Amino acid sequence: MFEIQRLGNPKIKSPLQLSTVKGDNIFNFVNDEDRLVFDLSLGAYDHCLKNNEKPRCLEKAGPRQRIYFKPDQVTAAIVTCGGLCPGINNVIRGIVMALHYFYGVKNILGVPYGYEGLNPEMGHGFVDLTPDRVKDIHQFGGTILGSSRGGQDIQVMVDTLVDNNIQLLFAIGGDGTLKGANAIGGEIMKRGLDISVVGIPKTIDNDIDIIDKSFGFETSFDIASPILRDAHNEASGAFNGISIIKLMGRDSGFIAASAALAMPVVNFVLVPELDFDLYGKHGFLEALKKRLVEKHHAVIVVAEGAGQHLFEKEEVRTDASGNVQHDDIGLFLKDKIKEYFKESLPTTIKYIDPSYIIRSTAANSSDSVFCSSLAYHAVHGAMSGKTNFVVGKVNDKFVYLPITAVTSKRKKIDLESGFWFAVLQSTGQPFAM
Repeated sequence: MFEIQRLGNPKIKSPLQLSTVKGDNIFNFVNDEDRLVFDLSLGAYDHCLKNNEKPRCLEKAGPRQRIYFKPDQVTAAIVTCGGLCPGINNVIRGIVMALHYFYGVKNILGVPYGYEGLNPEMGHGFVDLTPDRVKDIHQFGGTILGSSRGGQDIQVMVDTLVDNNIQLLFAIGGDGTLKGANAIGGEIMKRGLDISVVGIPKTIDNDIDIIDKSFGFETSFDIASPILRDAHNEASGAFNGISIIKLMGRDSGFIAASAALAMPVVNFVLVPELDFDLYGKHGFLEALKKRLVEKHHAVIVVAEGAGQHLFEKEEVRTDASGNVQHDDIGLFLKDKIKEYFKESLPTTIKYIDPSYIIRSTAANSSDSVFCSSLAYHAVHGAMSGKTNFVVGKVNDKFVYLPITAVTSKRKKIDLESGFWFAVLQSTGQPFAM
């Protein structure tokens, strides 16, 4: 399940001056045989013992003693796709610095505007990426390469890689981007080409499966926290004041839940994983009414994908990446709350949507460190000839995973987990509405 594809046998001595001896105070090269157990539970351990099975293991990320590509002959390319997310520029910078200073790779190209940049008909060309060009970009949000949604013809993109003598392709993006990278990698393998394709998972929603977290996620709820604080000030400053804050989270509510835990002034967190009723004795509006009667203010955090079952939809709309386009649950709740309390309670309602500000900000210190590590490990894996893989943290260790392993489904909040229980304890909202 977790085996990484290789282009061939790496035979070139790595230029990295690392060690193979433990105890000499020098970092050691990582062997392909260095594996980490995936399921750390006692139940999985007992199962393997009982059935005489080897546990499922992950390949440890890091520099290899032998590499596949000759650094002075390598041309690398970096592409960023999908929506913006804190930390993209940090990853770009980290890849360029690692290729240039660790391995001596001089030819590094930036692909403008996502996969469009690999289609010559779009006329975007390439951007030369040097250490001087990228040295300060980590201080800014967004992506210096630009981005786009939607795929391009796989044959055309691979032809572009071949025509430009590109041996390494680093794709920074979410589920759709990674599936596109896997398709490119599949076509490369079919043609028997020596081109490594590496994915760096990017999704502000933290919904990439298996990995502990995706970069930018911590920054997102870090930036959201003071917004929730100020929204609370707005709500408590009026009699029966209500603040509704809509945060990112198309299919998963990790940002909304984490922001509420980080700034515990929130009274309701509504996420896509949990359907709720508006009306009835145990519905959301009655729970809100009880809160107003007791405390005279309320703060509601809602993920963008929450409550979509409440809309009457004639057809499912998708964006260029194939993601379902949701109706605006924030404005919907504002209207329904206003209508529900019109005759019974005077209310003052404020609706706040900081989504585009949050996703466009620069990475915080924690994410900045994380992004650099992801970039370095991606470069080490690519130079050793591994392909069609992503780099990520699992059980707090950096590992390589096949792209297919992380794109089979979206990660969601487990409503029976301690994480969600902590949210319920923090907000005081009913377990079900």
